[in-house]
Amino acid sequence: MDVNKIKKALIEQKNMNLSGNLYHKTQIDFAYNNNFIEGSTITPDETASIYDTGTILTSGDKVIVLKDATETKNHFTLFKYMLETIDDKLNEDMIKKFHFILKDGTLSDDEKSWFNVGEYKSKKNFVGNITTSLPKNVNKDMKNLLDWYDNIPKKSLLDIIEFHVRFERIHPFQDGNGRIGRMIMFRECLYNDIMPFYIEERNKDFYIRGIREYQTNNEKGYLIDTCLNSQDNYEKLAKYFLEDE
Repeated sequence: MDVNKIKKALIEQKNMNLSGNLYHKTQIDFAYNNNFIEGSTITPDETASIYDTGTILTSGDKVIVLKDATETKNHFTLFKYMLETIDDKLNEDMIKKFHFILKDGTLSDDEKSWFNVGEYKSKKNFVGNITTSLPKNVNKDMKNLLDWYDNIPKKSLLDIIEFHVRFERIHPFQDGNGRIGRMIMFRECLYNDIMPFYIEERNKDFYIRGIREYQTNNEKGYLIDTCLNSQDNYEKLAKYFLEDE
């Protein structure tokens, strides 16, 4: 399917502010799945309710985690901003802005002084058993990553996946790295006329295994296959909404 048609539809439908289209479905599904991978307690129905009405309809005695609800709402804003800047080349300021939008309003008072919303981390962090960049090295490591990426004349899906793995290895922010990294993958696919995708809930374990194997054993196949599967699924979704238009 023509990726330019998808890009055009997402932008036009964002501006129309109507429900029941590809943009509406992508906003809800991407937010739910991207946050679910990071442990969010917000369900698909609750995600849709936040998007459609700005309220949360819950069942039983469930307690809503305010941070999860806020990050869900922020994800909608982040996706919208991503589309608004889709014609600009990926850069550090854009990535930092992505982080600011995602994490804005989610911190307690005692976290605000050191968390650095919209800026690189000030404290060490880790993911699994992977050693990430030290705070003092993040600026240099991110510049090197973007220099490497900018020097690829025609970027492929494999290049975008490689960028994602290197980005997650740096883990430049205190929190939110996975969601920002996956948003960048969707964006860079769209920017480079490659079928975009997001990792679905059902592929979470395969995705985590893929990242681990890629980083520790240089075994790239697991992650690539997971991304290809998610890419196929998004193409089917796009065809459902756009093929007859």
